[in-house]
Amino acid sequence: MIVLDLGGVLVRSDQVMAAVAERLGVSRPALEEVYYGPPRQAFDLGGSDLAYWTAVGDRLGVTVTPDDAAELTGIDATKWADLPSGSAEFLAALAGRRTAVLSNAPAHLARTVRDAAWSDGFETLVFSAEVGLVKPDPAIYAAADAAYGTTPGECVFFDDRPPNVEAARAHGWTAHVWDGPDAALATLGLRTA
Repeated sequence: MIVLDLGGVLVRSDQVMAAVAERLGVSRPALEEVYYGPPRQAFDLGGSDLAYWTAVGDRLGVTVTPDDAAELTGIDATKWADLPSGSAEFLAALAGRRTAVLSNAPAHLARTVRDAAWSDGFETLVFSAEVGLVKPDPAIYAAADAAYGTTPGECVFFDDRPPNVEAARAHGWTAHVWDGPDAALATLGLRTA
């Protein structure tokens, strides 16, 4: 089973971060400091959109209303609605192989991916908000194995964050820090680097 993270692997958030920063009236660097800060873990564990965006706003000195939170959630979801062409080509190269997702993602992003046509090729999608666990918690890898119907030795995992890769290895997965689609295909023996 080839298991992929989403953010930083198949999808990027560059344009969305700029749009969210503009909507909040703050600089992108200021937003990036708090976007993945302490409130994010609760959000990735299934916390509410309003609680997350309110906490982000508080840290930025910006008031966030329920309507603002709904709009920000919609903007944020666009980052996973479509794949960049390089990611689509990478997934096409994996056609015919068992593939799955393991991603730290709040509920709205999980819904966006499940609704996107590009996710149809994955056998199983596991999101932190749906299982109540986040990487690198060792329990999420066991939960993923249960969802995939695999044993640890059957999974090859790619993630952009070294702590997540290290935890996957400790669980028994073959795991690699993402270094782009060509490197991943070479690692999988599907293309020479």
